[in-house]
Amino acid sequence: MTTNQGTVHYQSDGIIARIVFDRPAARNAMTWQMYEQLAEACRRASAEPGLRLVTMRGAGGEAFIAGTDIAQFKRFTSGDDGVEYEAKVEAYVATVEAIPVPTLAIVEGVAVGGGVVIAAACDLRIATSNAVFGAPIARTLGNCLSIANHNRLVAGFGASRAARMLMLAENLGAAEAVTAGFVLAAVPPEELDARVEQLCQQVTRNAPVTLRVSKMQAQRLKRAALPDDTDLIRLTYGSRDFQEGVDAFVGKRKPDWEGR
Repeated sequence: MTTNQGTVHYQSDGIIARIVFDRPAARNAMTWQMYEQLAEACRRASAEPGLRLVTMRGAGGEAFIAGTDIAQFKRFTSGDDGVEYEAKVEAYVATVEAIPVPTLAIVEGVAVGGGVVIAAACDLRIATSNAVFGAPIARTLGNCLSIANHNRLVAGFGASRAARMLMLAENLGAAEAVTAGFVLAAVPPEELDARVEQLCQQVTRNAPVTLRVSKMQAQRLKRAALPDDTDLIRLTYGSRDFQEGVDAFVGKRKPDWEGR
């Protein structure tokens, strides 16, 4: 298991800011250091005058983000640890949505777990034709999403596809993500950069205030009347199945679910 904590890079030309998740040896799986750097990058983007667009992309060309580093879950001892964890992740993801200009996720390869959630928190998405989206936690860890992140998947993929992702633990390919409207287009890897440039030019030519207000309206609609889910998160992360899921994942074996 890699001990590299990864880095999130921020670069801006004054019109477009580019955020890059750089931990390719672990398929850019997010560590706490990377989450904090992502939040800082989002704060920088939010404060930068004249900015028109922010892009997010994984380094290495094989993954956007392959979830969150699983090793940290070995330290969990109760459901309250899960409540704290989900609240912490939600605060970081919220900084993505809080960026006042349009955001574009550039997805190459895998976007699962925290990766698909961060992509869903962006306003627009483009992917390579071999991209994969999912949250197969029912098959792997036996944990759950926060209700806000569940809502992001429903808003992005629709209720039926979100149910497939969460209940059947199925990953969706790029073509289906396009059909669902989650992804603008799925292009061959060699055509991605040109298509990204085209999208960047298209967005930055549009009226900034209109884009900002439209973005804020969409975010308010997604957040409207979300119920509290603390009890559900505590139940899941406090379960024996979650402990088994983490042990099995780290031990590279199939979990033996008990339903308790």
